[in-house]
Amino acid sequence: MISHTRKILLSAGAAAALVLAAGAAWSADAPDGAVSLTSPKYGTWGFDVSGMDRSVKPGDDFFKFANGKWSERTEIPSDRTRFGNFDKLAVLSEARQRAILDDAVAGRLNDPDATKIAAGYKAFMDEALAEKLDAKPIVPALAAIRKVRTKDDFTALMGTAPVSPFTTILPVFPSIDQKSTKQYAVYAGTAGMGLPDRDYYLQPSFAEKKAKYQAYVEQMLTMIGWEKPKENAAAIVSFETGLAEASWTRIQRRDRDKTYNPKTLAELQALTPGFDWNRYLAGSELPKLDRIVVTTDTAFPKFAKVYGDASLETLKAWQAFNVADGAAPYLSRRFVDANWQFRSRELGGQPEQKPRWKRGVAFMDDAIGESVGRVYVARYFPPDSKAKMDALVGDVRVALKGRIERLDWMGDETKARALEKLAKFTVKIGYTDHWRDYSKLEFKANDLYGNARRATDFEWRRNVAQLAGPVDKTEWGMTPQTVNAYYNPPNNEIVFPAAILQAPFFDPDADPAINYGGIGGVIGHEISHGFDDQGRKSDGDGTLRDWWTAEDAAKFKVQTDRLGAQYSAFEPLPGQHVQGGLTMGENIGDMGGLSLGLDAYHTSLKGGPAPVIDGLTGDQRVFLGWAQVWREKIRDEQLKQRLATDPHSPAIYRVDGTIRNIPGWYQAFDVQPGDKLYVAPEQRVKIW
Repeated sequence: MISHTRKILLSAGAAAALVLAAGAAWSADAPDGAVSLTSPKYGTWGFDVSGMDRSVKPGDDFFKFANGKWSERTEIPSDRTRFGNFDKLAVLSEARQRAILDDAVAGRLNDPDATKIAAGYKAFMDEALAEKLDAKPIVPALAAIRKVRTKDDFTALMGTAPVSPFTTILPVFPSIDQKSTKQYAVYAGTAGMGLPDRDYYLQPSFAEKKAKYQAYVEQMLTMIGWEKPKENAAAIVSFETGLAEASWTRIQRRDRDKTYNPKTLAELQALTPGFDWNRYLAGSELPKLDRIVVTTDTAFPKFAKVYGDASLETLKAWQAFNVADGAAPYLSRRFVDANWQFRSRELGGQPEQKPRWKRGVAFMDDAIGESVGRVYVARYFPPDSKAKMDALVGDVRVALKGRIERLDWMGDETKARALEKLAKFTVKIGYTDHWRDYSKLEFKANDLYGNARRATDFEWRRNVAQLAGPVDKTEWGMTPQTVNAYYNPPNNEIVFPAAILQAPFFDPDADPAINYGGIGGVIGHEISHGFDDQGRKSDGDGTLRDWWTAEDAAKFKVQTDRLGAQYSAFEPLPGQHVQGGLTMGENIGDMGGLSLGLDAYHTSLKGGPAPVIDGLTGDQRVFLGWAQVWREKIRDEQLKQRLATDPHSPAIYRVDGTIRNIPGWYQAFDVQPGDKLYVAPEQRVKIW
């Protein structure tokens, strides 16, 4: 399957993105998903007033007040699990990428990688060849599994996972060393489960999904002709349940202090009795290692025991299933359909499968995304957008500087270090200045599965090669065509890809208040990640160290505990609550981001009055700009999955959960005691 190295590199540094990846996009504007390639516009001044429900009192349900009519008239497309304004821009980005890929196939693309892009997309779109080949592309991998005779041989096979179709329970990967951020380190973590989270194995509420998963495992084993599919499927799920029981929770894995545990190879071997690390690492193509940073360290002995107790027959069947499951999107229709039926329809509630071209766009973005992105930027990113974003970022930084200086709960010593960190932020806007070199990546027009494998191998070998040198501070973790943004702690950087710098986030023709509530809030969100409960643990150079006084850290924790309790009380589905501990960083980012966007708007007025537009004041429009960004509808099954796995709160709480802690919102909409969203001043969370 396609490598997710880019995402792994970010997650190792606890990078915080604005949203979970939206996936391929949709449009109902024309047949076969064709859409206009021009950027959207909202109303006459940047806000879609027709989407409001003015019958709702802002203090009772601000999300519905701002977005209620939009929600009533909007349906989630049948090939999606959610839809909103983020997804609307993803639709646009997808259509633009399709135009680029079609031009490459037609020989109309003037780019150094045009031939490679054409071959990759042609291969994906050749469904007839995929049908003819059926399971043949994975036959060699299945044969290699069958040849394994001992547990140690199986360990060695797992070790080749970075450059083979195989998977592992203890992945290793290069990333920035969080305590020495000018160099890379090799990290080791835990994996091996086929369901989205440990809760799917352990919580009664997911028992039905676990049973459906076992049926899917049996189906895949049957399709590849693996012996005893029913018995082996049960054994595989039992094995993975053991891994789930040994795994850390997502909340535990957020703690950057506890997930940085350097070990020598001998210490790592002692931590995992019976697991031969020398044999395991031999196939990884990593250089000789004398140090590995272990993340979830206390889980490692438990994983070794679960692995040691598993029969070789079970492990081989587990590996065979993972090969088939990972390859399924690149094989014949029966594999594609089986994979979609469980992973998208059963787990996510998606009624229909995306057409092949949309899946092809997503494949190419992941496999050779910066080459596609280079063309995307040339065609679709106005040069002046970068300059205007620089100015907006500057406004928001000034706003945070003022807030830090005025904090009544933070002492002077910590303030000085916080201001130093803020001054050292790196800002990346639009696209990289150093495009990735794909010259060593080979794509063939008649080898889809081979292309997927070679793309994975290419990314791994590129990352391994980086171990020999200093950290590449110019590298991006997202392509320009990605509708998202992120903060990366080891680099102390905020990053805004080109595709998000459009309405409803940013429109140079819109009312400035909408821009400050939209992209201003996003900028503030990412900057605030540098000072959230985990981002605050890095200093201005990105180094993981404690630069806070104990007294200030304790005061900070009082406020974050209160924020966590607020969000944990939200119940979007009966019996299903938001995890305040899991979503803590994003909730702090939202609260800080919107507060900073409002401050920056006030600064932009230069002491003058804000105009009133359609009866709405400037401050009201800032809050409406933020709410418009989070217009979203989501299917229940997808929402259940995200409540278990997503560090972001559901969209409604990114509005209603955020504004109720911001004094300016109460003033702007005259919110009073008795209103449903009202929180007494002494109970409001005050962080940044």
